[in-house]
Amino acid sequence: MKPEMIILSSETGGNITENEPLTEYIPMGSTSSRIIRAAKRGTPLLKVGEGEPRVMLTAGIHGNELPPQLAALKLANELENMEIHGTVYLIPFAVPHSTMKNSRRFRGFDMNRSASKGGSASNDILMAVKTFKIDSVADFHATKLRSNPGVESVFCSRNPCPESRDIAEHITHETKSKLLLHEHAGTLYSGALEDECNLMGTPAVTCEVVSENCQVNPGSPERSYRQMLSYLRYFKIIEL
Repeated sequence: MKPEMIILSSETGGNITENEPLTEYIPMGSTSSRIIRAAKRGTPLLKVGEGEPRVMLTAGIHGNELPPQLAALKLANELENMEIHGTVYLIPFAVPHSTMKNSRRFRGFDMNRSASKGGSASNDILMAVKTFKIDSVADFHATKLRSNPGVESVFCSRNPCPESRDIAEHITHETKSKLLLHEHAGTLYSGALEDECNLMGTPAVTCEVVSENCQVNPGSPERSYRQMLSYLRYFKIIEL
C-alpha cells in the first residue's frame, strides 16, 4: 500500500533544500523526495499502514533542530518496506518554512509554546491528533550542550496520562538516555505539543538528542532514529 500524503497547513510551506546544513545529510529515497516536494505546499503528514494502534511522530516543531528531521526522513523511506502492525502518522517537517530558514520560530512565535492557540501550526497538528483519533504522540527535538535539557533524554509526565511515563521509560532504557519526568503535564511549559496531547488524554513524550542548533552533530540523526524505532517498538508496531 502506497503511503498517503496529507497537507495539514497550507501556511507553513517552505523549500527544504534551501537549508544547506540539512540538505547535505538528506537521505535519498522516493518517499523522502516526495515529502520534500510536498513541504513546499505546507506541513506534510505521511500516513503508513492501517488499523490500530495509531501513533504520530513529529519533528521540526523547531526548524533549526535538524537531526530529528533527517531521522524522520530516513524513517519515511524505511516504513514502506517494514512490516507494520497499526498506523503510523509521520510529520518530518512540522513547519517547513522554519526549516527552510533554519529558524526556531515561525512568524516570531515558538511553535512549541503555541499548540494551545487556535490557528498556529502546532495547534493544527494537535487538531490532527483529534481528527485521526491518534493513540499516542512522540515529538522529536535536538538540544545543544549546556542548554535545557542539554543531554539525550525523554520528557514525560505522570499525570493525567501515566502511559507517558511508561513510553519514556521504554525509550530511555533502550537508548540509554535520561528520563525527565514531570508530575503533571503543562506545569513547566505552556503550549508544548507533548503537554497539550497529554492534557487532552493522548499519551505523549518529547525525545531529545544532542546537536548544535542549525547544525548536524555527527551521529545525532542516527540517535534520533533509534528513539523513533524504540517508540514504535513500545506499541509493537514494528519488531526491529
